[in-house]
Amino acid sequence: MSETTPQACILAVDLGGTKVEAALVRDGVILEGTRHRTPTGRAADATALTAAVRETVKRTLASAPADARVDGAGIGSAGPLDRDAGTISPLNLPVTDFPLAAVVADVVGDDVPVTLALDGTCIALAEARYGAARDADSSVCMVVSTGVGGGIVLGGRMLAGDSGNAGHIGQVRLTPSRSVTSAREDTLEEIASGPASVRWARTQGWTGETGEELSRDAAAGDETARATIVRSATAVGQAIASVGALLDVRPYVIGGGFSFVSDDYVHLVQEAARAAAVLPTSRASEVVRAELGGDAPLVGAACLATP
Repeated sequence: MSETTPQACILAVDLGGTKVEAALVRDGVILEGTRHRTPTGRAADATALTAAVRETVKRTLASAPADARVDGAGIGSAGPLDRDAGTISPLNLPVTDFPLAAVVADVVGDDVPVTLALDGTCIALAEARYGAARDADSSVCMVVSTGVGGGIVLGGRMLAGDSGNAGHIGQVRLTPSRSVTSAREDTLEEIASGPASVRWARTQGWTGETGEELSRDAAAGDETARATIVRSATAVGQAIASVGALLDVRPYVIGGGFSFVSDDYVHLVQEAARAAAVLPTSRASEVVRAELGGDAPLVGAACLATP
């Protein structure tokens, strides 16, 4: 009887503001039965995060198929992070310099290389390799959700930056205030994200409380709800026009829960991007919807460890 030849796969880990998720990935496909998630909560401290990461990774490794061989581990995380130190200091979690890479390495063993990157970078890699930008040499991916994140792929390679934090497009400032009272004021995230849009709509007299309600009311003809959605998409389009002038990238991939607030959200972004563009090359930008959905963070994390 011949022995089964081990098949290489990658451990992928995704850490966000409310959960940690892990799975084994092979050739862009999450292996069935290996995906596990542990809730954390935005108040999770270093002890709680360590326990959640260890538990989730152990469950994933324990569910590996008999023919699976883990050749590497890729981690996507909310940022900012320190790529060289392997630590994270997420804006949406109460931890600083949390040694995420070391926690994962302690579970998988010293013989498995571990790579850490921003979750936006991971999503961009996934869409560039397997999703909406797979036919492009360079692309920018944006996630419009409870925040606004992003990732950049240039010449087929991710753009990580000196510290690993390139791609924080949500922190691009769009309209300078006369008196800035907060470092985040007037950033794309504070204008276009789901929570920011809800807050703005309420200042205009809308009485709802969630993005889902905003979507429903806009579809029913509420002018304020519709104006809020247009405001968000316009801000995203303006940011794309600026990035286009800087990077000369053609395709922009839009994902994230709030991007589904209206059926024409991506179209609105496209119109705004072209209207705001100064250079002809920027006006040629193409805005498309992301294809991989909720699989993208894990598939992209696996890309970190896949040549």
